[in-house]
Amino acid sequence: MALILHATKTNKNAFKTLIAAEYSGVQVQLATNFEMGVSNKTPEFLKMNPIGKVPVLETPEGPLFESNAIARYVAGFNGHKALFSSSAIDNARIDQWIDFSSMEIDANIIKLYLPRLGFAPYLPAVEEAANSALKRALGALNTHLASNTYLVGHSVTLADIITICNLHLGFTQFLVKSFTLEFPHVERYFWTLVNQPNFRKVLGQLKQAEAVPPIPSAKKPSQPKESKSKPKDEAKKVAKPEPEKPKEEIEEEAPKPKPKNPLDLLPPSKMILDDWKRLYSNTKANFREIAIKGFWDMYDSEGYSLWFCDYKYNDENSVSFVTLNKVGGFLQRMDLARKYAFGKMLVIGSQPPFKVKGLWLFRGQEIPQFVIDECYDMELYDWTKVDISDETQKERVNQMIEDYEPFEGEPLLDAKCFK
Repeated sequence: MALILHATKTNKNAFKTLIAAEYSGVQVQLATNFEMGVSNKTPEFLKMNPIGKVPVLETPEGPLFESNAIARYVAGFNGHKALFSSSAIDNARIDQWIDFSSMEIDANIIKLYLPRLGFAPYLPAVEEAANSALKRALGALNTHLASNTYLVGHSVTLADIITICNLHLGFTQFLVKSFTLEFPHVERYFWTLVNQPNFRKVLGQLKQAEAVPPIPSAKKPSQPKESKSKPKDEAKKVAKPEPEKPKEEIEEEAPKPKPKNPLDLLPPSKMILDDWKRLYSNTKANFREIAIKGFWDMYDSEGYSLWFCDYKYNDENSVSFVTLNKVGGFLQRMDLARKYAFGKMLVIGSQPPFKVKGLWLFRGQEIPQFVIDECYDMELYDWTKVDISDETQKERVNQMIEDYEPFEGEPLLDAKCFK
């Protein structure tokens, strides 16, 4: 029998329960035809929660409201313990981070966002205080995550689920890249977890907000009227109607052409990237003799450059699937460079901590600036330009392209290709 959750499918507080259900194997269904502002005002709903707030969960023992309590119930339903610890102190720390993310992160995100929806008056002093408090909270979280993959222990707990859901609104609606860059470990944590299967099944594919929504003009405090009376002769003046604008001025301007990517303005290259990607994909045998030789025959050292990358925080890679998800998320966010790049990412080692190393081919002589600006993962790696006149570096390129094993004396856990 499924538990019934009364909420819309886009409610971030409902996400907490739905993700917890995925980890705990509990069947939870959203109430059919639920409509916010209508369904939650019916007498039936108000019997379950007298103040009409969502979500509400129907359980065999009766209704339950407040999203954190609902998520705890589902996470522990029928004795499930996957999202908790066997240690009393660690369970207290799970509650600690749940309370922290609710009071210090979620509360301040809400204060910043509601005025932008027109649901609260815009008060600059309130925004400044909420912004300062949010930065302080994210700074504390960033410090903790600098040496921890998860909030508590070495796997996902309920604390991670609730914290990610509390961050979700900010990251997707108004916390733009220039803001979150100050907290790189929080960024890594958020994007790593939202790309794990159980999170992604509920949240879908997420994209970071690109702009801060403006404050509706009706919600901005009005300017005080001037108390000084106007001179009598000025009051007698009658406003002259403005001359009618020529038709050409009032018509909408034609949309400006989208600026070209600077890489498209480079001199033509003899290397056709799609030809190399096709050769790589179609070579099934004699890889060195066909694909590697073909790569160097095609390679244009004036039109393209090769780069090694090494993950800066390999000591954090203590869980294999988390490390793999981390790399997978990086490759997804590199999609903006697909027309201009080819990459290989290796996850190395049979035991933790796993090492992450990569090889990238980029159009031009430098890493494209738009990639650095838009893909936050770039700053999590040390980047070194390949000197192809150095035979040792050239051979390392060959080994990374062909997934040579053992690589630098260690087995490969996995190899991923961006093409």
